[in-house]
Amino acid sequence: MAEHESLEFGKADFVLLDNVSMEEFMANLKLRFDKGRIYTYIGEVVVSVNPYRAMNIYGRDTVEQYKGRELYERPPHLFAIADAAYKAMKRRNKDTCIVISGESGAGKTEASKYIMQYIAAITNPNQRAEVERVKNMLLKSNCVLEAFGNAKTNRNDNSSRFGKYMDINFDFKGDPIGGHISNYLLEKCRVIFQQEGERSFHSFYQLLRGAPDSLIRSLHIQKDPAAYNYIKVGGQIKSSINDGADFKAVADAMKVIGFTGDEIQTVYKILATILHLGNLTFGVDGDVTLIENTKLVSILRELLSTKEENVEKALLYRTVATGRDVIEKQHTVQEASYGRDALAKAMYERLFCWIVGRINDIIEVKNYDAKIHGKNTVIGVLDIYGFEIFQNNSFEQFCINYCNEKLQQLFIQLVLKQEQEEYQREGIPWKHIDYFNNQIIVDLVEQQHKGIFSVLDEACMNVGKVTDEVFLQGLNTKLAKHAHYTSRKVVMVGADYSLFLLKGMWPEGKLSITEVTKRPLTAATLFKNSMISLVENLACKEPYYVRCIKPNDVKSPLLFEQERCRHQVEYLGLLENVRVRRAGFAYRQTYPRFLQRYKMISEFTWPNHELSSDKEAVKRLLQGCGFDHDVAYGKTKVFIRTPRTLFSLEEQRAEMVQRIVLFLQKVWRGTIARMRYRRMRAALVILQAYRRYKVKSYFREVHRRFKNVKSMKDYGRHVKWPTPPKVLRKFEEALRSIYNRWWAWTLIKGLSPEEALQVRAKVACLEALKGQRADLGLQRAWEGNYLVSSTDTAASFTLVSSELQRKDKFMRVLFSCNVRKINHFNKAENRAVLITDRHLYKMDPLRQYKPMKSIPLYNVTGVSVSPGKDQLVVFHTKDSRDLVVCLQGMVPANESRIGELVGTLLIVVSKCLKTLTCGCQLISTLSPLKPSHSQQNCRTTCSDRMTVTVGK
Repeated sequence: MAEHESLEFGKADFVLLDNVSMEEFMANLKLRFDKGRIYTYIGEVVVSVNPYRAMNIYGRDTVEQYKGRELYERPPHLFAIADAAYKAMKRRNKDTCIVISGESGAGKTEASKYIMQYIAAITNPNQRAEVERVKNMLLKSNCVLEAFGNAKTNRNDNSSRFGKYMDINFDFKGDPIGGHISNYLLEKCRVIFQQEGERSFHSFYQLLRGAPDSLIRSLHIQKDPAAYNYIKVGGQIKSSINDGADFKAVADAMKVIGFTGDEIQTVYKILATILHLGNLTFGVDGDVTLIENTKLVSILRELLSTKEENVEKALLYRTVATGRDVIEKQHTVQEASYGRDALAKAMYERLFCWIVGRINDIIEVKNYDAKIHGKNTVIGVLDIYGFEIFQNNSFEQFCINYCNEKLQQLFIQLVLKQEQEEYQREGIPWKHIDYFNNQIIVDLVEQQHKGIFSVLDEACMNVGKVTDEVFLQGLNTKLAKHAHYTSRKVVMVGADYSLFLLKGMWPEGKLSITEVTKRPLTAATLFKNSMISLVENLACKEPYYVRCIKPNDVKSPLLFEQERCRHQVEYLGLLENVRVRRAGFAYRQTYPRFLQRYKMISEFTWPNHELSSDKEAVKRLLQGCGFDHDVAYGKTKVFIRTPRTLFSLEEQRAEMVQRIVLFLQKVWRGTIARMRYRRMRAALVILQAYRRYKVKSYFREVHRRFKNVKSMKDYGRHVKWPTPPKVLRKFEEALRSIYNRWWAWTLIKGLSPEEALQVRAKVACLEALKGQRADLGLQRAWEGNYLVSSTDTAASFTLVSSELQRKDKFMRVLFSCNVRKINHFNKAENRAVLITDRHLYKMDPLRQYKPMKSIPLYNVTGVSVSPGKDQLVVFHTKDSRDLVVCLQGMVPANESRIGELVGTLLIVVSKCLKTLTCGCQLISTLSPLKPSHSQQNCRTTCSDRMTVTVGK
């Protein structure tokens, strides 16, 4: 049963219809056509409805879907039949054939193309050059044969007007190694006459509309098809066929196949000769028949490489041999016209047969020894003529319909034979089936001495003039009482009948006319014999069938004409095929494959059974479902009687498959989650191990670089810190802080209290004025009390300072020096500044450093200095009576005391700064045992303390 198609598209297999009737068959066929499903099975037969539109179901992806699959595993398709035939050939070493039949315009030629393309696509996986060459030639041969054997009809733009059977030979590996083409009954009457709306063979129009101008001139032809009597009807038809492009494609295909340049030119000359023949006209001069347009005789002489008299003799005379006597009888005008047309038809027919033979010479298997290379097997593809179900009086169409009757008889016989053999093999009782046996129709045509062909042969052998009336009288005499013969009894008028290649097309011409004594077989006999041979050939192969149906006459992709399709179904015997297939049982399958599809329905068979055999497992499964009464058990297969049982199994399977899918999804999602968790955990373990490695590596590197810092001159200040991992960046900052504290503590631990205080003052000065002034005096020792160190002022200043210390109770003198005071009138006077731990004193050096003003330090709110090299200082007070002094004129050159003054005030007056960067932390780093206050406390304590500003 075809999978992946719901019942909204109808039944994918006609065998599964609830009731086998023409009404249900047609309803299902129409439903599938309307839904875009052009293929349907009848067991292993494909019914194909021409969609009359391009469908995207033949690409490489579709090929892969059907490659190696069983028929029931995928929706119905041509590829499924092609793959089944290929598997039977390759696996069981059997010769197989695919028979494609149907009415003209039903899509048989396209079906054969797709089958060939599929076989080419699935073979030669190793891309061997020789195999690719053979495949390419086999595909290209279709292009050439269509050009010379197909034509536009009222029913089909590319109708095959001949029967074609192609054998494709495969080696033991299943790769194509060659082939052979057999052609049957070319419709040669189309060369000289076409019905209204139809064309002659494609080759004529391709030559006229696609050949280059040089070739046109050499053949003495013109590009307008209407200029030639034989094809002018078709030349006026507007068509979508691109004859110019097709001419190039055919020429390229002939070169690929192996036609030589001379051979191709000869083909063009013969086509041109036929066109010129159609324009020949005859007249009479007394009792003599003449060719009226003698210029064409000269052209024919050139194209045929012969003499003009030979051309005229062939067209105007008939040669008859009686014993050793040769008689030449002149034609009448009517006989000359008949002879001309017969010559044109014969030339085209023999040209076509020569092309087929030339292709066979090239593609046939060569140098193949079965003992060395193994047995080669064959897949045959039969693209037979389209039968007609309307009135058609041509001899060729009669032969075509006979051919289809013959093949239909073979089809029914083989299907019945296959069914009976399968039932016998499986031990299932066979039930007789009533069906129409068309052997009586076949006998009516081909029976010896009584058949239509025999009557026709007898009429042709009569002495004297042979007419249609003679033939009809013979039919009425012998077949009047036949149940399937009806005489029309009307009078019909019909038409009958030095290049190296052209000579080869008439091998009998090698003999003298007096040597040809045996009457040649008639066309009807030749065709009958070829059909008998074809049927015998097909009967010895394992057959597969494609039955093509034409849905309407207007080539519409939307119209489904019920009555027309019904006639085709009846003619093809499709309903009989369903009845034969449904001979008691609608479905059968091998036990292992049945279990594989339905084992999930039963707890005894899912996921695997433990019974003695697959047959017992199938029995247990069907008994559990309550279907035991509707099945039969063969030796290797189970047979199901009604489609409803199968549909019920499918419904239960679909329900269980949904549960299984959900279960598998749950299990798989859990598996995926666990796999993802394990990967994440493994990644975490690896990451943690890597982090530990990086941390340890960092610690080891820090230890390696800093382990000897105590013995270094700068205590490791020059050592470069290693780059820490991201996780240790904050730790590194803390570690650097600890190192800096240790380094500072190591430096100051050997200092005296005075030296330590000076260092703190320098650090505070650096933080307050860094980047603001160039010279802060940090490189020298700060003396502080400069007035004591001067010999000129030491005695008097010491006396005054002692008195002030006794009076104001300060602890020590921090800074003193001579200055130039500047008042608000911009006048400068010599003064001295004394800074203690409690007061700021302004003194007069000219009066023995007599104190002139005393400012408590808590009244000093800030100090301002300039960014230049001057020594200007402004002391800001709460009462806004600022003191402006300049230290520059009172010190040695290039010796700045601004930094010393600011640092001293910062240490004594306030422990931190406000306007500039807080220096408390850096100051406190000088003593690792005394950490600095927090930033918040800094802001609080600095809010009412002195600030240091730098301005112009």
